[in-house]
Amino acid sequence: MPLSEHEQRLLEQIERALVDDDPKFASTVRTSDRKQKARRKLQLGVLMVVVGLAVVVAGVAIPSNAVAQVVVGVAGFLLAFAGVGLVVLNYQAATGAVEVGPAGGGRPGPGGSSRVGKASRPPMKNRLEERFRRRYDQ
Repeated sequence: MPLSEHEQRLLEQIERALVDDDPKFASTVRTSDRKQKARRKLQLGVLMVVVGLAVVVAGVAIPSNAVAQVVVGVAGFLLAFAGVGLVVLNYQAATGAVEVGPAGGGRPGPGGSSRVGKASRPPMKNRLEERFRRRYDQ
């Protein structure tokens, strides 16, 4: 819900007073953009995936004993896996992607699960009951 004109003016006055009272804190608060932090984490995640995959390839390519190859390969895999985790956790915040929820206001239906991104259908229990009723009504 948007702010009224009066509320916007009050908010601007509070912001100006904050800048006048403590300019260092105001600049810190103003520059802490969540999207920017999420983008940095997203970039770090992609970099970790690339480096992790390179380490896995290096682990296969090193001409030493099998134990060293396994250790280097596992370390590379864990690095790449952590990078994928960073990417997945920060993608929505970094890109501003909107998660599409169910039509019922974001709450799970009577079946207990929310269907994100899928067509809204009644729960399986309700569909089965409806089929059963139709069978005996006809």
